[in-house]
Amino acid sequence: MRIGFLCNPVAGMGGRVGLKGTDGKVAEARARGAEPRSPERARRALDALFEHAPDAEVLAWGDPMGASEVRAAGFDPEVLGGPDGEGTDAADTRAAVEAFLGAGADLVLFVGGDGTAADVAEALEGSRTPMLGVPAGVKVYSSVFAVSPEDAAYVAATFERTERREVMDVDEDDYREGEVNPELRAVAFVPVAERLQSSKQLGGGTVEALAEGVADDVRASPGRTWVLGPGSTVGAVKEELGFEGSPIGVDVYRDGEVLVEDASESEILASLGEDNVVVVTPIGGQGFVFGRGNPQLSPAVIRECDLEIVASRDKLDDLRVLRVDTDDPELDEALRGWVKVRVGKFERRMMKIV
Repeated sequence: MRIGFLCNPVAGMGGRVGLKGTDGKVAEARARGAEPRSPERARRALDALFEHAPDAEVLAWGDPMGASEVRAAGFDPEVLGGPDGEGTDAADTRAAVEAFLGAGADLVLFVGGDGTAADVAEALEGSRTPMLGVPAGVKVYSSVFAVSPEDAAYVAATFERTERREVMDVDEDDYREGEVNPELRAVAFVPVAERLQSSKQLGGGTVEALAEGVADDVRASPGRTWVLGPGSTVGAVKEELGFEGSPIGVDVYRDGEVLVEDASESEILASLGEDNVVVVTPIGGQGFVFGRGNPQLSPAVIRECDLEIVASRDKLDDLRVLRVDTDDPELDEALRGWVKVRVGKFERRMMKIV
């Protein structure tokens, strides 16, 4: 098998510093102290790929778009070119994919988010060569991504059939303003596998009673710090507490006061006390509790907090399981298992994190 591999080196950088994406914000992300996320996820995927398929022929694109990560995993890649200049952009992604096609790639394996997926799909248009994403962006709405880097490697090494799946994306400027309107960007061939995520669906159902129950708990817990994640369900909790908050960001609340609105990872950590709870809702249609749309809730934050998962009954009815992808495999493993999800003022439902 010949696998074309590329990595968007800046994908997801803006997440932990509160930018909710990196499109047009790379310089600002770096100024805020953001660290690249995608190279580490690339290494995880490639290490696992080497375990599953050490004899695979890997086509690569020059640094910083993946060649070094391919070599570090143990492969001897055929480097077909590289980006022009110091930075990288969508044109570099498309050029890499076109080169992979010309060299007879059987699969394009990429690391990035929805924007990268759209660029890969554009370059693959008219071809039946499949694509497969290692999720590294802040917003990952498309159904062309594996659940985790390790899952992407397993799928790449073992798939036998392909199917057409959706590439979705949102306008990041609108997204930062709280408007989430996923648009279909392309339909691409993707390996058939259970370890792929579904397209993002906007959840429905009433959550007023649920929000009232959580708000009652907040008011009855003086001194406790509440880290309130993004999403409309948690947004209803914020509204019940009397503030609007950030619809797609993380707000920190304690003793009737909003300590930080639309907080970055560092701001969350600085606001925590001895008793902390993080409140999150799974993404509809996908089931991710951590790792999609909330990278501010980093492993360091999660380890300092108790976990409260909230969701409408309608949303859970559409989900078989919940998922996590925190960038920390040990933490992911610790989070897996059966958990109680609050679905009403008092009611809870058992769901399994896998």
